[in-house]
Amino acid sequence: MYRLLLLVLLLAASPSRAGTVASECWASCRRHVEDPSLRARTCGACVAGGRVDSWVASLGTGGVEAQQALASALQDSSWRVRWAAVRAGARSRGLTERRALAEWIMDTPPDADLGACLTAVRAAADAGRSTADFLREAGARGPASAARVWAKRDAVRQALSLEMYAQEPSVRLPALLHLATFQGQSATRVVLDTVASRPVAGDAVMAELLAAVAERQRASVGRLLLNEAKPADEAAINRLFAVYSRELDALRPDLSAGDAQRRRTAVAALRRYGPLAKRELEGALGDADGRVRELAARGLAESAGKPLRDIALQGVKDAESAESARPWLGAMAREKGCFAFLRDVAEGRHARTPEVQGEAVAFLGDCSEGPPPTKRLAPFLASNVVPVRAGAVRALGALPRSADAMVLAEQALEDGAPEVVVAALEVLAAYRQPSRGDEAAGLLASEHPVVRAAAARALEFVGRAAHVRVLAECLRGDPVADVRVAVARTLSTLGGPHAVAALSEAAAHDADTHVKHVSQEGLRRLGFGR
Repeated sequence: MYRLLLLVLLLAASPSRAGTVASECWASCRRHVEDPSLRARTCGACVAGGRVDSWVASLGTGGVEAQQALASALQDSSWRVRWAAVRAGARSRGLTERRALAEWIMDTPPDADLGACLTAVRAAADAGRSTADFLREAGARGPASAARVWAKRDAVRQALSLEMYAQEPSVRLPALLHLATFQGQSATRVVLDTVASRPVAGDAVMAELLAAVAERQRASVGRLLLNEAKPADEAAINRLFAVYSRELDALRPDLSAGDAQRRRTAVAALRRYGPLAKRELEGALGDADGRVRELAARGLAESAGKPLRDIALQGVKDAESAESARPWLGAMAREKGCFAFLRDVAEGRHARTPEVQGEAVAFLGDCSEGPPPTKRLAPFLASNVVPVRAGAVRALGALPRSADAMVLAEQALEDGAPEVVVAALEVLAAYRQPSRGDEAAGLLASEHPVVRAAAARALEFVGRAAHVRVLAECLRGDPVADVRVAVARTLSTLGGPHAVAALSEAAAHDADTHVKHVSQEGLRRLGFGR
């Protein structure tokens, strides 16, 4: 009955790796503990222990049956169970763990000591130590036991190499890391040597292992390979490149997907490849989504092995337009030191053009450092440089809603520069302030087409039924197609008889095909037409 209950608990614990470990622990305990009473007291530790060797520790204070179980556990296939048995036996004998390990190695015949040697190698590597260093503290027999382990190095290497290809993925990475520590090499070097000595069929496993190492080190596979590569590694590196190239090919459709979240996920995945994905990361710098651009910028910095600030500064210095500077400024806006970085660019220290300066000011709204937001932007709102003033107004839209920011945006509507007025209209639209609808409608008569188009777009969010008539007149009479397109879209949102009439007329008679298309779509949205 107890056995059945324990089995139910193990199966119910988790269908994941945790549940598998508990089951392996239970099987290991039953394999080595033969006494029913001792088994009942010991194997229950597997339910909550979380390790394959959870059952072993309690045997260190037991009697004859417990000692027999520990002796049996020294032959287990899992090095963790063997090492746990050594430690439990050491406690029962009053020895240090390392001395007990050395004695086990030396008391085992040389033709049967691979299990003991492997246990020493893995216990030492798990502690981040070489085997010789680990056994130096094992007493008088420590040096001799370390020599025995080193004499078995070829067999140890072969055993760990086989585990790197184990069916269970969770076994592979520890085997790689332990082998690297034992040999005094980097994990990347072990992967390259293994690929060179094994058939191509296993390359995908090695490529995935190297990716796991890169993740642990917060690096990329490309950077790891570049740092380790030697001329003799060319063939092995090309084989790994072939695996990663196939993975990159599989990601490319998502890089151009219409859904921004899919593109974000794909660009985030590119970062594991580093320099191997440089072309794809550079392409993502021009994405319409700010988060995609930021991920791409961070990925390029990581692939170069340099701090984001250094790469971003060079990117801004090289930028000849706001668009090319935008990814680097956006990435730095959420980085420590953002205020000083953006302020310096905004003041012209690193910017080639006023447009780049203005872009830096716009991102000050996303930076959480520096003086209070409106005080931070005040000198730029009063700048003589038009793109800088426009950037400061755009930054207001990124701030938490406040009366001060609203007042500043309203004042910007009176600016003589169309770029600043357009930015003010975008902020008021983002704030969804219907009380500003009349001002936006009045700007439909501006002499500047960009202002008229921005006013039409703003009315989609701040407009009321009373504004439909003036929008309809604008759709019929504005000479600029881009303005009429913006008006048609807003009328499609506001609706009403005047909107339907104006859209119907534009769909039938407008000289611009884009205006016609948008008007037809608007009519369908309002329930008219097919």
